[in-house]
Amino acid sequence: MPHFRRFVALGDSFTEGVGDPDPTRPNGLRGWADRVAEVLADQSPDFGYANLAIRGRKLDGILAEQLEPAIALAPDLVTIYAGANDILRPRVDLDALAERYDAALGRLTATGARLLVWTAFDPAGSALYRPVRGRFALYNELVREAADHHGATIVDFWRLRDYRDWRLWDEDRMHLGPAGHQRMAVEVLDTLGVSHDLQPLPLREVVPLSRAEQRAAHTAWVRESAGPWVHRRLTGRSSGDGLEPRYPALARPGLG
Repeated sequence: MPHFRRFVALGDSFTEGVGDPDPTRPNGLRGWADRVAEVLADQSPDFGYANLAIRGRKLDGILAEQLEPAIALAPDLVTIYAGANDILRPRVDLDALAERYDAALGRLTATGARLLVWTAFDPAGSALYRPVRGRFALYNELVREAADHHGATIVDFWRLRDYRDWRLWDEDRMHLGPAGHQRMAVEVLDTLGVSHDLQPLPLREVVPLSRAEQRAAHTAWVRESAGPWVHRRLTGRSSGDGLEPRYPALARPGLG
């Protein structure tokens, strides 16, 4: 079984932990990466964990802000999930995006660290993301090719069909909820071959809604989640503007 002592996580809201609130931690979040780090910390007394991810970051922002700091930390395990925010922009050159991503993966594997990457999830069940499902599928093939090229380990999010259950997602329908982050932590650890005793979290009860209640819930979602999301993209703003990485240096905060 592998043992990791220096885990560094790069990315956007997915890796920052958005949707998994914990007011005792930086940015008020926990997330799958913290959950993985807690397991790894129990197995290595000198373990250190850094999470450089910031919500809303596109690929170039992640590479410009997080790549060199990650390499400087000399990790033996690196995870990166990037490109999803690019896919959702009105226009994106996926081939050029993949070339930049491929080069970054090469930089990370050159450190000798175990590298873990993801495909994007399948948005077939999302009215918001379904129109760009073809982009997601092409992006995934390019990511799989880059992962093969560099010998990276891959979590194929597209094929994790249980994520079609919205109870694994936050109420905003854009980020994983606590149960989804726990599920992803299990997937990461299993993919790495790390022994653990994590169990699925209970799923919230599904309460049948009347048509009027469904309309009210949808209206609230548009007002509170979808509307602000669209506005940020139209104005070039990001939900991560002004935020700093949760754990910029190797440490054990919030672990144990």
